[in-house]
Amino acid sequence: MKRLPFLFSLFLFLLLIAACSPSGQTPAQTNAGSLPNNPNKTVDYSKRKLDTIYLAGGCFWGVEAYMSRIYGVEDVTSGYANGTGDAPSYEDVVRGDRGFAETVEVNYDPARVTLSELLTAYFKVIDPTSLNKQGNDRGPQYRTGIYYSDAKDASIIAAAVKQQQQEYDKPIVTEALPLTNYFLAEEYHQDYLEKNPDGYCHIDLSILDDQEIKVDATLYPKPSDEILKSKLTPEQYQVAVLEDTEHAYSNEYWDQYEPGIYVDVATGEPLFASVDKYDSGCGWPSFTKPIIPEVVTYHTDNSFSMVRTEVRSRSGNIHLGHVFDDGPVDKGGKRFCINSASIRFVPLADLAQEGYEYLRSVAK
Repeated sequence: MKRLPFLFSLFLFLLLIAACSPSGQTPAQTNAGSLPNNPNKTVDYSKRKLDTIYLAGGCFWGVEAYMSRIYGVEDVTSGYANGTGDAPSYEDVVRGDRGFAETVEVNYDPARVTLSELLTAYFKVIDPTSLNKQGNDRGPQYRTGIYYSDAKDASIIAAAVKQQQQEYDKPIVTEALPLTNYFLAEEYHQDYLEKNPDGYCHIDLSILDDQEIKVDATLYPKPSDEILKSKLTPEQYQVAVLEDTEHAYSNEYWDQYEPGIYVDVATGEPLFASVDKYDSGCGWPSFTKPIIPEVVTYHTDNSFSMVRTEVRSRSGNIHLGHVFDDGPVDKGGKRFCINSASIRFVPLADLAQEGYEYLRSVAK
């Protein structure tokens, strides 16, 4: 009989763990804080059919940074287009006597963003009625232009220009011409604003903060169980696939607040953003919401004689944790309590190389 108080206390302890834990299981006896990043790679975009358009909009540093952050855009380079001669240097272009325009080459996935949508975005950040001038930059190299290498794009461009003209009293002077040539600019011009965050930019990149965030589930297919076992650590597999959990305060991301995003450890699908992460005091990564509602699913969890809401990833269908109604009221009142072992952090600096550049606005 003397053991009853101890057993009762033990029962209360386990019940408390169940209520606070992001999983419906008892804590896994591993130190999740030592888990390495999941070695899974994101989709090989080289296998996707991409289209290309060339856009001149003043200083190409800002245009490149802007266009690269649009959903569906896979790669953007800075260069010189529609001038005379071969292999111009920056000094040649600045001189202006060869007629080159600072231009960006935009490679995009037409299944995710149309040319019309790209042009709408382009016109938001330029003054198409300004001749040879954008922002503080003046000269023919800073003229605006839309140059195409596929004849079928001509009618789409013409329609976009016609639509934009309705917004202006002055005539639009943006060129709409076939591409005659394009030369890659010097290496120091590539990704200039990524290398120099305080560099000059005539484009207000905050415009992108209001863009609709989209995440295409087809880009993040779930691997087979055999592949998951080979690529995930034992701890990751135990938590994400077998629905176990990890210890509070000793998992990998509970106290990390660097800018970036958190993706499904099994598929790479973006799930949560650093801007929505906060310290809830529970010892696990906590978020006020997912990147977009569609990337997670909800399921009733009746374990431990309680009714809770389990959160799983959309594409991977892996166990992430639970959602509770005790989050910050001014942020919607939700607390997404997530296992570190079920997610992988992608730092802000790595978004482009991993194919998540379009999510930069939520990764600050």
